[in-house]
Order: sequence, then structure tokens, then C-alpha cells
Amino acid sequence: MNNIRAAITAVGHYVPEKVLTNHDLEKLVETNDEWIRTRTGISERRIMENGATSDMAVPAVQMVLKNRGITADEIDVIIFATVTPDMFFPATACVLQEKIGANKAWGFDISAACSGFVYALSVGSQLVETGAYKKVIVVGADKMSAILDYTDRNTCILFGDGAGAVLLEPSSDESLGVIDHKLYSDGTGGDFLYMKGGGSLNPPSHQTVEDKLHYIYQDGKSVFKVAVVGMADVSEEILKRNNLTGADVDWLVPHQANLRIIDATANRMGLDKSKVMINISKYGNTTAATIPLCLSEWWHAGKVKKGQNLILASFGAGYTWGAVYVKWAY
Repeated sequence: MNNIRAAITAVGHYVPEKVLTNHDLEKLVETNDEWIRTRTGISERRIMENGATSDMAVPAVQMVLKNRGITADEIDVIIFATVTPDMFFPATACVLQEKIGANKAWGFDISAACSGFVYALSVGSQLVETGAYKKVIVVGADKMSAILDYTDRNTCILFGDGAGAVLLEPSSDESLGVIDHKLYSDGTGGDFLYMKGGGSLNPPSHQTVEDKLHYIYQDGKSVFKVAVVGMADVSEEILKRNNLTGADVDWLVPHQANLRIIDATANRMGLDKSKVMINISKYGNTTAATIPLCLSEWWHAGKVKKGQNLILASFGAGYTWGAVYVKWAY
């Protein structure tokens, strides 16, 4: 019987230096700081002025390697979750592999929007559990500013740029690591959150640019309604599957899309806000990066301890949603 457990053994993150505040956005679109903060919980976000998504992933992964004390050529696999790849192909995982010198690694991208990291972590953990791979890097990174229309106040206030990464390795202790995951998707949600331009459906043309099809579109009210239910339901489900209650959870690590969605999820789980990782006020929604960004910040601040129970939960375009139960290993 195969009893290998995949554990997170190092974390890292990166955010660009440029800060875009709510007050800055007041100069671009008809909005104001109070309106944004009260409805989303966001005060500012980071913007990458030069470079691509992979350029944010490089320092995040380098931080992982430094924390673990290993070199890039020890990596077996790179799984890169993003909706803003450097280009359609090659995969951004391959671009990253070359940039960090992970000469022995193979890799691929996962496109699951805001659920990308939870999807990628679930896949990565199972690659480790097979016994075939010893060191799997899972990256969540997005340069959302590249697909934002800064004349559309419905979307430009919400998103920012950032990257986070973790290393998965076999655990010597079967009680630690990625214990369980539950993932969902529902393609009927595709009408409410998408970017229609650039693919085979609408190849790039003067018309697609003129029609602003290369920007993100979101029907905020429709997405909010299902996200509140979906993220809360799957978080509660993962607790029940593992005979846990809110009292057993040390940290909820929610996708940082909207503070009200985060609060609703915590309330459903019976969690006090002190047990919830929240950094949305500083970074906004960095899509696939939000959860690893939280993990890395909290670990570097000394707040995440070995043996603690963490529930990672997300909801994103697709629709996609899911939760992962992790017992912290280091």
C-alpha cells in the first residue's frame, strides 16, 4: 500500500514595487476610496510595470529554494497556475524552468483562474504521492494589470499583480502534509467572468481590440452570489470529510477576492477572524497568487507552525472552486 504523503516544505512570494492606491484610481475612473474599501476590503494593489508573469515567479521560486536550501536543478516538476501566461505557448512553466535553471524539471501550466493554485497543489501532491517525484514546485502568479481595462471601474479596482510558490516533497511523517482536497467546476458560469479575445474563438484582430475583447469581463453581482455559496460550501465539506470542526482549524487561507466572501466562508466554518489569513487590503485580487502569497507572508512572520491545520479555499472563473486540507509540515 502506498502511504506517501506530499508536504509543503518551503514557501516564497513576490510582489512588484509599484503601489496603485484607491486614491490613484479615483483619478482614472468614477469611484472613491470609501466605496472600494467598504465593498471589497481593498485599499491598494501592486502593479508590475515591466516584464511578464514569469518574471514575478522567478524571485518567488528563488525564495522557496533559499528557504529549503536546495538548488534549481534538484526540482523534478514545475506546475504553474496562471490566466496571464507570458504567451499562449510555450507554457510559462517552461519559460520559468529556463529562467531559474531547473535543467532536470518538466512542467506545465494550469488555467483555473482564481482556483488555479488549489487545482495545481492538488495535482502536484498526487504526483508526489505516486512516488515518482520528490520535489514539485507549485506556482500561482498573475499579472492581472495586463488584461485590465482601466476605464472599467467594475474590474480595475479589484485586481493586482503578484506571485507565490511552494515546494512539495514526500513527508517522512504520514500525519503531515496535504491530507485531502475537493475540487469542482461548472462551465455554465462562463458567461459571467471571462476574457473572450485572443483565443481560437476570437483570434486577435483590429475588431477584437476595438471591442475590448482582450480585457477581463465580470458580472460582479452574479459571480459574488455563487462565490459566497461555493467557497463556503466546499470549505464546510472538507471539514466534514475529515471529521473536523471550526475549533480544529488553525488557519483558513481563502482566496482574496472580496472581504465579504472571506467573512461568509469563515462564518460558515465557525471561525473567528483571527484565524483567517487576510491581505486583500494590500494586494487586491492577484488571482492564482493570492493563497500562496498569504501562506508565504504568514510563514515568514512566524505565524504558521508545524502540525497546524490549514484549510485553503478558492472560487474562480469557469466556474472553478475547491478546498485543500493541509497539516503544516515545517
